[in-house]
Amino acid sequence: MKELALHILDIAQNSIRAGAGEIRITISESSADDLLTIVISDNGKGMDKETLQKAADPFFTSRKTRRVGLGLPLLSMNAALSGGEMKITSSPEAGTEVTASFRLSHIDRPPMGDLGGTVSFLITANPSINIAYMYSADSQSWGVTTQEIREALGASSITGLKVVKYLREMISENTNELTNTKSGHDKY
Repeated sequence: MKELALHILDIAQNSIRAGAGEIRITISESSADDLLTIVISDNGKGMDKETLQKAADPFFTSRKTRRVGLGLPLLSMNAALSGGEMKITSSPEAGTEVTASFRLSHIDRPPMGDLGGTVSFLITANPSINIAYMYSADSQSWGVTTQEIREALGASSITGLKVVKYLREMISENTNELTNTKSGHDKY
């Protein structure tokens, strides 16, 4: 995967398959620490110790539709190539948390990609799951949740094309504002 947003989408889809009712996507940048951290956590079925130990193995997958699972191994490889690491914590019936860190300035760090498109797709394609998105850059942060969107729209559906477009623009603009304020230019 060439963009971090695609990794986020892949891991969130794992959470959906695990029966999560809530998925939290937290991204934080620290210029002082030269660190970009992505955390995706859920309240899905979780993994036992044996499955957790195999989760980052490309020749292991719990899915029946294919024999390999490349999402987590590719994320781990991209993190390592850019001076970071990936960690997974999970336990049965308690959910899973995937944390990946990257050196913010590392030349091999994949670009962020279309976060607005990814998060808006996850929210509108899964209206029964509360998806919480938070982006922080140094001392500033911005976020949105499915619940907040539902409350703002009232009885309106969150799956319409106008909502998808609006969410994508809102998420992109607010995320870019944080990164532009910090650096003076758009890095993504």
